[in-house]
Amino acid sequence: MADNGRTSSIIALDEQWGAHNYHPLPVVISEAEGAWVTDVDGKRYLDFLSGYSALNFGHRHPALVQAAHEQIDRLTLTSRAFHNDQFGAFCEELAELTGTEMVLTMNTGAEAVESAIKVARKWAYEVKGVAFDSAEIIVATNNFHGRTTTIVSFSDDPVAHDNYGPFTPGFVTVPYGDAQAVRDAIGPNTAAVLMEPIQGEAGVVVPSPGFWADVREACTENDVLLIADEVQSGLARTGEIFALDHEGVRADLYTLGKALGGGIVPVAAVVGRADVLGVLKPGQHGSTFGGYPVACAVGRGVVELLRTGEFQERSRELGAHLHERLGELSGQGVAEVRGRGLWAGVDIDLLAKTGREVSMALRDEGVLCKETHERTLRMAPPLVITRDEIDHAVDALGRALKA
Repeated sequence: MADNGRTSSIIALDEQWGAHNYHPLPVVISEAEGAWVTDVDGKRYLDFLSGYSALNFGHRHPALVQAAHEQIDRLTLTSRAFHNDQFGAFCEELAELTGTEMVLTMNTGAEAVESAIKVARKWAYEVKGVAFDSAEIIVATNNFHGRTTTIVSFSDDPVAHDNYGPFTPGFVTVPYGDAQAVRDAIGPNTAAVLMEPIQGEAGVVVPSPGFWADVREACTENDVLLIADEVQSGLARTGEIFALDHEGVRADLYTLGKALGGGIVPVAAVVGRADVLGVLKPGQHGSTFGGYPVACAVGRGVVELLRTGEFQERSRELGAHLHERLGELSGQGVAEVRGRGLWAGVDIDLLAKTGREVSMALRDEGVLCKETHERTLRMAPPLVITRDEIDHAVDALGRALKA
């Protein structure tokens, strides 16, 4: 890749002054629109990652940019010490879209998960009657819910977990996709089951049909909350508002983030049952920026885009094409393809290359993607992508594997 010096100097600045908690591909993006980004040297790339689903509607979607501009010109922040004219409308519209009863606004996906954990524990003590300080939450192997101290306490990924202790107790881990293990782990102190409907960081892992129906049944029978972490999988990424919708299952609480902010501002929420979220009383939980006017205005724009069903349909139809095309690379450097909708985990053949090497080769082909867990590419193009652009990216992957 040509480098006129700007790329190298900017990356050097990042490396000198920024903490090294990420390992980005060596490309410096300066502009973006739709499914395409442009680097500081003027080269265009097809974005096949979408900010890990934060950019479901593409870069700078005009309706969302307009919503942000109009709000910034009027009011940016009040804190929740006062009401503003966007908060209530956003909560109502998001609840109606998701078929839920109440909304707790936060800023990031990790904050939403932390909030759901707090609510589940409070509900367990005040409603279910679990003995004080003994509530348990069942989680899954290979999970990823964020990087706060409590969340990494129940991660089994050594990169996310190791050397951050002492860890928060109260979590029971079972194999992902094993409904009987969930049932066996439920006891009198179980407050909730917290899992991703499709595991993203693990490589876009989809559990077997019937798993979620079995887990829902076990939770209902034992008065246990089901919490679905839809931060990555939600808001049309898989072809439905929630990935859990494909299974005909409803959770008691859902965590949302990433795409809820349209790739413009951080917006997150816990949505679900009013009798569960209702355990929070004034002063018991909060966030200075959670539900601030700009976030609500952009979030309302996102809800409006999803109301028509257009993006859900695009994800289903174009996702089927993506998976069909990726399947053609089986045995040509691709060992396995998993996923749903416009979301795919592509395992690179052990005899081929590492995920990093393929990501770099794809970059040279003009497609941006990123590896997870050494030999898996996580593909999540913006939902505004076209069929021809998908073909362009898969053809580039084929060339990258042969390079």
